[in-house]
Amino acid sequence: MTPPRTRLALVPGEPAGVGPELVVQAAQRDWAADLVVYGDGASLQRAANRLGLPLALHPLGQAPLHPRSLALVDIPTPIAATPGQPEPANAAAVIASLTEAAQACLDGQLDGIVTGPVHKAVINEGGIAYTGTTGLLAEQAGCDVVMMLANPIVRVALQTVHIPLRAVADRITADDLRRTLRTVHHALHAQFGIATPTIAVLGLNPHAGEDGHLGHEERDIIIPALAELRAQGMQLVGPLPADTAFLPDKLRGFDAVLAMYHDQGLPVLKHADFANAVNITLGLPYPRVAVDHGTALDIAGTGIADPSSLFSAIHTCTTLAQRRHTP
Repeated sequence: MTPPRTRLALVPGEPAGVGPELVVQAAQRDWAADLVVYGDGASLQRAANRLGLPLALHPLGQAPLHPRSLALVDIPTPIAATPGQPEPANAAAVIASLTEAAQACLDGQLDGIVTGPVHKAVINEGGIAYTGTTGLLAEQAGCDVVMMLANPIVRVALQTVHIPLRAVADRITADDLRRTLRTVHHALHAQFGIATPTIAVLGLNPHAGEDGHLGHEERDIIIPALAELRAQGMQLVGPLPADTAFLPDKLRGFDAVLAMYHDQGLPVLKHADFANAVNITLGLPYPRVAVDHGTALDIAGTGIADPSSLFSAIHTCTTLAQRRHTP
């Protein structure tokens, strides 16, 4: 019997950013999954008109009108979005697009979610406390998650995410480190199909602390935590000095790298291949993949935004969703 087609939610994100036009470009392609857009249909139609591309939007459950069409769960914005000019009054609609799409995944109606870029400051200006979509979806699902960015060259998971640098050291605890590594290990095995994942773990300090001379976190926290997890069968390398861990010869031996903080690992990943990088949330009960770029308000509406990251996100989310249903 032929398995049912994979169905993914596609959320454009900030309607005044490049998200709508990227979604329109995605609609011009044939994918191995059916896409259901959660967002403001009028913004999508205006983006299609600006790009001169065909787009038909139809209600969820209705047969597609033609190949360049998308199913739509319409979540209108109170104010018509103007490219490059985000409106705080539209913040609630942006958040509703994310939470309604995620709820459809939690309810088993859809198999995964692909998210476009949102504007954190504008959402907060709209009166909604918001630190990021990763945390929003984790709270909704009631689970611990890990942020991992990936491209064809490297996967980088983060121990801490969007916090000030001076707060990082206090957030490196043995309990949190063990929890993160278990989540990453499980995802690499169950979602990415890697039988025995090897994870490189970076040190927090230069030279990975140099035996305590440049910081004690490696000696007192990271090394004991890794030893405990190795005893449970996990393949872990480190803690490694961050300045040499990403050398190509070393990377070939790792399935993922765990960085201690945001800017320790992500500049290397983005330098290696920014266009095809995606943001994956590990630990959710469904796959969630996001683009690895912002709203690009300065070029919104011009039609020059590169859709590569969104295309990679759709492909990655489709692969992860299909693997979940493969015996």
